[in-house]
Amino acid sequence: MTLVALAELGRGVVPVDEPVVHADDEGVLRGRAVFETLRVYDGVPFKLDAHLDRLTVSAERLRLPAPPHDELAAIAKEAIAAGAHPDATLRLLWTAGREHGGAPAGLVLVSTLPPELAAIRERGLRLAVTRWSPGALAGAKSTSYAENIAAQDEAVRAGADDALLVAPDDTVLEAPTSNVWFREGDRLLTPSLKLPLLAGVTRATLLELAPRLGYEVEEGVFALDRLLGSDEVFLSSSVREVMPVIAVDGTEVRRGPAAAALQSALRAAAGYPDRR
Repeated sequence: MTLVALAELGRGVVPVDEPVVHADDEGVLRGRAVFETLRVYDGVPFKLDAHLDRLTVSAERLRLPAPPHDELAAIAKEAIAAGAHPDATLRLLWTAGREHGGAPAGLVLVSTLPPELAAIRERGLRLAVTRWSPGALAGAKSTSYAENIAAQDEAVRAGADDALLVAPDDTVLEAPTSNVWFREGDRLLTPSLKLPLLAGVTRATLLELAPRLGYEVEEGVFALDRLLGSDEVFLSSSVREVMPVIAVDGTEVRRGPAAAALQSALRAAAGYPDRR
């Protein structure tokens, strides 16, 4: 992805190569920062309010001041216009600010979409199981993201595309940057938010869309063996959207109709043609 626009709270759009974060910002020194990443479709950020609400929840978890919702929304739209890429990714960043009493800092970044998304959706994802013991910040979008990225990198080194995070008792949790779904007949199953995982905005959207497509949805606590024996597995996230899974730890997974149907429905909800 290439950064095409940058905006700073209180200043608006600034050159993308201009320094905007101080070296002693606590987001840099201690990971005291939260973020959101979402899709922009035809110049419109999808579910921006929901992402800003979740940014506020994450800030509360880290004991940061509440981010200014309206101001961040305004500069996000300025940055999207300045980026001149109607289909893009949008990242919102809210940091604790400089050490020893500095004011919080808010940034908006607009970047091009990962170029490989369509190809990955066409071939499907291969996942590697990673045993996972969630920390205290599970469920918060904190920039203390090193463990998630390490799990993702380890999966890639093992020849997979991404990790499937599974608790020590074999309970399926999530992927490092995505929520997990699987299908049994006409029923879609996804781990409950009572587990230590992120409340995905795209996940919430699919929960609304699935019944309209004839699927019953069950949120619960599911063992890995149940997922492996299911009819279909897929992931959901804001940037990747709906991604089919074709293998988990070398076990082939059947490709089914739900992922494609939900992908089309998600694009329709965004007012965007399904180009896959």
